[in-house]
Amino acid sequence: MASGRRPEHQAPPEVFYNEEEARKYTSNSRMIQIQQELTERAVEMLNLPEDTPCYLLDLGCGSGLSGEFLTDQDHMWVGMDISANMLDVAQEREVEGDLLLSDMGQGMCFRPGTFDGVISISAIQWLCNADKKSHNPPKRLYKFFSTLYACMARGARAVLQLYPENSDQLELITTQAMKAGFSGGVVIDFPNSTRAKKFFLVLFAGGTMTKLPKALGTDDRAHQAHFTDTRERGKGKPRKSVKKSRDWIMEKKERRRRQGKEVRPDSRYTGRKRSNKF
Repeated sequence: MASGRRPEHQAPPEVFYNEEEARKYTSNSRMIQIQQELTERAVEMLNLPEDTPCYLLDLGCGSGLSGEFLTDQDHMWVGMDISANMLDVAQEREVEGDLLLSDMGQGMCFRPGTFDGVISISAIQWLCNADKKSHNPPKRLYKFFSTLYACMARGARAVLQLYPENSDQLELITTQAMKAGFSGGVVIDFPNSTRAKKFFLVLFAGGTMTKLPKALGTDDRAHQAHFTDTRERGKGKPRKSVKKSRDWIMEKKERRRRQGKEVRPDSRYTGRKRSNKF
């Protein structure tokens, strides 16, 4: 990718993702599809316990596209982003996670051991830029990773999808992560494909050392990603309600009640399609 085309070379993230860009990003069907695919892959590599809701952190959550997938998987989550415009769109879309306006480079502000897992889609590379005179990329990366390590439960994983500009940038990121106490490494899906190649930094926060997840597209077609609109489930697992259906709306309202959020009372009109007649 040419330097001039990379978003992080055009403006700081809080400037680049202005109101117009935030709304355009969230209404682009191709972007939505890519975000969903990357999030599904990241969650897969978290290796979370089956049928157990977890408390997750979404770094660079933007307008909540990744968070919607986490909600659909019955997880609770906190989304963190530096762009107020992106978070405004997330609130308008009524995502179910808690949202926090913050700069990752200044560190995490959560209690130790808070999260069962962490994901990030296309955000970490922004920390490699010095957008202000006070910005020192190595120091900001170390502050980010050291405080991230502290707020993760021991043995938890962080899967950070990123678009490194070059090998030096990738080495800078991984070096600061290891200095902060993480173990792990980089998983590259479809390494021989120019368009499909994706980088994931998979980090382990203490606990027993485990092997890195197997990269997709490294052997045969059996290891290639096959994304669909519906997620396949094992035998005995309950089916998800169709999105926007009455059951889906009722489940969403019940989750929000359990979270202590204000919800409109149920009625016989809940989930009923509105007539176009006026």
